[in-house]
Amino acid sequence: MLNNDRLLLLAELARLGSMREVADELGTTTSTVSQQLAVLAKEAGTALTEPDGRRVRLTPAGRRLARHAVTILAAVEAARLDLDPSAEPAGTVRVAGFATAIRRSLLPIVAALPSRHPTLRVLIHEHEPAEVLQLLAGDRVDLGLTYDYNLAPAPLPDTVEATALWTSEWSLGVPAGRAGRAVQGSALEVFRHFEGTHWLVNSRNTADDDVVHTVAAMAGHTPLITHRADSLDLVQDLIVAGLGIGLLPADQPTIPGVTLVPLRSPDVTMRAFAVTRLGRRAWPPLAVLLDLLTTPAH
Repeated sequence: MLNNDRLLLLAELARLGSMREVADELGTTTSTVSQQLAVLAKEAGTALTEPDGRRVRLTPAGRRLARHAVTILAAVEAARLDLDPSAEPAGTVRVAGFATAIRRSLLPIVAALPSRHPTLRVLIHEHEPAEVLQLLAGDRVDLGLTYDYNLAPAPLPDTVEATALWTSEWSLGVPAGRAGRAVQGSALEVFRHFEGTHWLVNSRNTADDDVVHTVAAMAGHTPLITHRADSLDLVQDLIVAGLGIGLLPADQPTIPGVTLVPLRSPDVTMRAFAVTRLGRRAWPPLAVLLDLLTTPAH
């Protein structure tokens, strides 16, 4: 019978790539990891690793078993949590997400929690989607709030499951007075109107960068990406300063000096998601938070 602890070591080796990193992640030694994987290979009846210079890599059988290990461990976790599905939610839910989702979806819920679930606590970390997925993979957060765009869909690893939360239309932010006739055109016409203009994109995520390149390619040119900023407030300040143009949410107010040009045909739509590790959704505190996040009122 395959041992769950050893399956975890194999799954972590597939994710991290080296026994040393697995040992550091799980608080053990490289020797212990190596020994336990050797035992797992005997249990499985086949070699799971092979030398690769000074390191090791998974064999084809090792990669297959690692994929099974993710599913098995998730099922074990779900079964453990399912033993007490009616438990009053208590404990700390660690949430990592992008700023807009934290403000729009999470903060209203957190404000109401003390009166509804006084023993439930939420810790909030602001991160971009790629960072969120890394934190989930390392079991350093319980819930992730991520996003992508309809024109730049972001695939998720098979170790997580996602629930759609909401969508938001995005426009092009330009210096006031520069929109001109572009306001009436399609997204492709808008991009052609601003061909050669400097672009502002996110410094910590590539999603809007991908959207800009996608639409520009459809419009027949390559965008001039010049400045990068994580804060949408800073993006607006840079636009006012005349340093470029950039994507901004269509449903949010802008500062004086910024005009929003609609992007249509194709539309640019941000899609927000709640993401968890497989097998974790039945944990009562997390289940409560997910239920609140997906309730239409929120």
